[in-house]
Amino acid sequence: MDPLSWGEIIARVMAQLTPVWIALVLLFVVSILFKRRLGLYGKLFDSMIGMIGFALVMFWVFTGLFGAMGLIVTHDSLAQIASMKNKVPGTAILGVEEGIYPYYLLGGDNLGRDVFSRMVDGAWVVMQIAPLATVFAFMVGITLGLPAGYYGGRLDTGLSFLANLILAFPVILLFYLLVTPEIIATGIPNYMATFLFIFPLVFAAVLLNSRYHTRPSLRTPLLIGVLGVLGWLYLSLVSEVGSKVHILPGFADLFDVPSGILVVFVSVVFVNSPTVFRIVRGLTMDIKTRDYVAAAATRGEGPWYIMLWEILPNARGPLIVDFCLRIGYTTILLGTLGFFGLGLPPESPDWGTTINDGRRLLRIYLHPALVPAFSLLSLVLGLNLLADGLREESLRD
Repeated sequence: MDPLSWGEIIARVMAQLTPVWIALVLLFVVSILFKRRLGLYGKLFDSMIGMIGFALVMFWVFTGLFGAMGLIVTHDSLAQIASMKNKVPGTAILGVEEGIYPYYLLGGDNLGRDVFSRMVDGAWVVMQIAPLATVFAFMVGITLGLPAGYYGGRLDTGLSFLANLILAFPVILLFYLLVTPEIIATGIPNYMATFLFIFPLVFAAVLLNSRYHTRPSLRTPLLIGVLGVLGWLYLSLVSEVGSKVHILPGFADLFDVPSGILVVFVSVVFVNSPTVFRIVRGLTMDIKTRDYVAAAATRGEGPWYIMLWEILPNARGPLIVDFCLRIGYTTILLGTLGFFGLGLPPESPDWGTTINDGRRLLRIYLHPALVPAFSLLSLVLGLNLLADGLREESLRD
C-alpha cells in the first residue's frame, strides 16, 4: 500500500477522534444551555479565552478517557513492529493481518511503536496523575494553611519554616533521591505517601464536623460513612504488597499503584503542597479581617467553621485559578521527569518519556518527539487560558 498523503492522514486522525468530537459538542451544548444555573463554571462560557482553554483541556481529557477504553488507539502503544522503526507519518504496515489497522498515522518511533497510539495513551497517564496529585497537594495546603493564617503565632511560624525549607530544596535533586533504589528500599516514599495522603481524610472530617456539629444525629452516621469509604480508599492507595507499608490483605486492596507512579505522585504532592500552603495562608490572613468573619465569630461559630465555611468559600476565585495553573505546572513537571527517566518505567507512553526517546534522532526524524511535545504544549496552553478565563469571571463574581 502507498503511504498516505497529509490530507488523508489528517482525515483519518480526525475520524479516529470522533468520540472526542461528539463528547466535546455535547458538553458545550449542555453547558451553554444551562450556564446561568452552573455558577462560576457557567460564567466561563461568557469568556472566549476561557472557552478556548476549556475546549483544549477537555479535548485531552476525553482523548485520554476514550483512549483508555480502546475507542481511539489504532495499535498497542507498547507493541513493536521492526519494519516500522522511525517510519514517517502515514506509512503502511507491510503484511498486516486482517483486523489490524493498516497504517501508523503519525509514524513510528525508534523501536517501531505507533506514535499516534502512544500520544493517546500518554494523555491518559497525564490525566491520571496531574489532576489527582494537584488535588492532594491542595488538601495538604488548605488543611495546614487555614489554621496557620487564622491563628498565626508559633503555629504559623513553625509551618511557614517547614514550607520554606521544602521550597528551598532543589526539586530535581529531590526526585533523583526519591527514585534511587537505596531510598526506595528504605520505604521512605511509602511512608511519605502514608503521611501526605491522609490529609483528605482530615479535611473531610473537619469539614463535616464543623458543618453539622450542632446536629449529632446526622453528623455521626455521615462521618462514619464518608470516613469509612475514604479510609478504605486511603489504605488501598498506600498499601502495597511487598513494600514497607502493607496494611490491607490482597482481597481487600481495591487497586495496586505501581511503585514508579507512587514515587512520582508523592514527589509532586510534596513539592506543590508548600506553595499552596503559602497561598492559602496569605488569603486567610487577608480575609479573616473582614466584617462577615467577625459577624460569624460574634454569633458563636467555632474557628474551623469560620475557616472552612466563611474564609475558604471567599478565597475560591484565586484558588481555582491557581488549581488550573498548578495542573499545568504538574504536567510540565511530569514531562520533565519522564524526560530525565525518573519514576515512570522506560516503556511508559507518557509524553516526557516519549519526547526523551525521540530526541536522540531529532535531527533525522522529527515526528516521534514533535507529536508528544505539541500535545504537552497544547494541554498546558489550554490550562493557562482556562485559568485566565476563570480569573476574569471570578473578579466579576
